[in-house]
Amino acid sequence: QELKEKMDELLPLIPVLEQYKTDAKLITQFKEEIRNLSTVLTGIQEELGAYDYEELHQRVLSLETRLRDCMKKLTCGKLMKITGPITVKISGTRFGAWMTDPLASEKNNRVWYMDSYTNNKIVREYKSIADFVSGAESRTYNLPFKWAGTNHVVYNGSLYFNKYQSNIIIKYSFDTGRVLAQRSLEYAGFHNVYPYTWGGFSDIDLMADEIGLWAVYATNQNAGNIVISQLNQDTLEVLKSWNTGYPKRSAGESFMICGTLYVTNSHLTGAKVYYSYSTKTSTYEYTDIPFHNQYFHISMLDYNARDRALYAWNNGHQVLFNVTLFHVIKTEDDT
Repeated sequence: QELKEKMDELLPLIPVLEQYKTDAKLITQFKEEIRNLSTVLTGIQEELGAYDYEELHQRVLSLETRLRDCMKKLTCGKLMKITGPITVKISGTRFGAWMTDPLASEKNNRVWYMDSYTNNKIVREYKSIADFVSGAESRTYNLPFKWAGTNHVVYNGSLYFNKYQSNIIIKYSFDTGRVLAQRSLEYAGFHNVYPYTWGGFSDIDLMADEIGLWAVYATNQNAGNIVISQLNQDTLEVLKSWNTGYPKRSAGESFMICGTLYVTNSHLTGAKVYYSYSTKTSTYEYTDIPFHNQYFHISMLDYNARDRALYAWNNGHQVLFNVTLFHVIKTEDDT
């Protein structure tokens, strides 16, 4: 009877013993996993120790070169989609322009800012997007002439803009502070003869893409329809022109990507990329690529080939749109 009573007292301890057994198994498993991890870490350490910094650096450079070679196999793309915008800053008047240089080095991220569409000659420079957002100017430039419109472009260190009340294009060097070239754009309408739908002396639109420098405008000879001219970036001479059938005054804005002009049908809410013209094939097509006009009034829309983005001035907001391009991979057989 006494033995039975002692056994009854020990019965509650059986589950505790079972739990100890389970815990012991887990501890054994943890020890095994730690041993395995130690072996792996030792192997990684030995592998890293086999290379010095210079060899690792060369491997990284080699990989970077191979990635760039792969990028070169991407032919110029066709616009498929526009997403965003991302609001970078709220500043200035309702109309203006801001931009970076698509030919600048990766370390050079200077931003240029030109408020208003007329009666101004001051260009503000910022060393980076971060400085632009914080308002930390690095330099200001007082141009020799007032500009017209908001359709300027910075390309390879120089500012290209339309001289006020004329069809003259100016090339201004930021490095020297001097005008390097100026030339009249023959027959181009100016001073609100053939502006975009919003007006603002936006008759002559200067832009750049993967191929080079362009001017988009209209002439009486082409019945007020858009003319696309490729320009020599040094002399501003017209290299070649294409006459389109799209009325300049019915266009909200336009931009070039890979030699194709994309035209929006309005500067207001509901705007979309409605028309495109390929300078490569001298053909056009009607498109339907919507984008979000968040602040209801776009007075500047320009493509930057380095960033693969659209810079826009949207009712006193400086914004960025992302673009999705359809690419074709070049093969060794392609000429």
